[in-house]
Amino acid sequence: MVNRQTASYLTKRFQQTGMRPLSRFGQNFLIDLNLVDLIADSADIDDRDLVLEIGTGTGSLTTRLAARAAHVITVEIDTNLAQIAQEELEDLPNVTMRLHDALKNKNNFDPELLENIRQEFDKLPAKRRRFKLVANLPYNVATPIISNLLRNDPIPDVISVTIQKELADRIVAPPGTKDYSALSIWIQSVANASIVRTLPPGVFWPPPKVTSAIIRIDTDANLRARIDNIDFFHEKLRALYFHRRKFLRSVVLSAMKGELDKAQVDAVLEKLGFSGEIRAERLTVAQTIELINELGTASAEAK
Repeated sequence: MVNRQTASYLTKRFQQTGMRPLSRFGQNFLIDLNLVDLIADSADIDDRDLVLEIGTGTGSLTTRLAARAAHVITVEIDTNLAQIAQEELEDLPNVTMRLHDALKNKNNFDPELLENIRQEFDKLPAKRRRFKLVANLPYNVATPIISNLLRNDPIPDVISVTIQKELADRIVAPPGTKDYSALSIWIQSVANASIVRTLPPGVFWPPPKVTSAIIRIDTDANLRARIDNIDFFHEKLRALYFHRRKFLRSVVLSAMKGELDKAQVDAVLEKLGFSGEIRAERLTVAQTIELINELGTASAEAK
């Protein structure tokens, strides 16, 4: 089946099983197999890699990942769809299939999944092992999946996923543009991101109402090392961009409420040479890191 994943074949298969694609799970199946190959190709997978796939679907991408990777952990939330995929995957010894939601909640991965990832990762030779997320991500969970995975251990070396083009544009957006956001800064602060290919709706079944994109994100330890406290940075970054169009002094005061008073916030801004009347969205990634690091230092000293 995985080599015949056309719209007509999927339609027939779903009719046979009495199933239908579920929009609440973001089920849009990639029916151009050249593009399925491209997702796998863009991740540069080999026998050093533990690969996480979220959204097994019919197993079309999973089999390609298994043919290259040391091990694949694939997660599917739909019980009926998992049964179809299991028919394709049951004879692949390096595939672990999990049937549940990958997320515990909006801000956290399922703890059992994370433990499974760590266990499989620890089995690989320490000097050469890599961890990668490679998937045709369900659109409704793409942002929390990518954002939260970059905070967990192990940190993925590469993320190669299909997402909405709108989300991909936000991830790679430069400062001062309409798409520049907390998500842009968060990912660019720890990784290098680029859009591999834009995908029209017609390459999926059923076709989504939006244009999609394959994006590759390469994490960089040198970029990440600029951040003093990754959890504090992630928390305050989201707070700074909750009212992104307000003046910087105002949003910093709000983000640091209960930790720093007005005089202490003004002292931080003055030390960095930042006007309180610019907007947070005008700061570069490096400037935002500098600001949040300094706020963290000031907060620690104030305790």
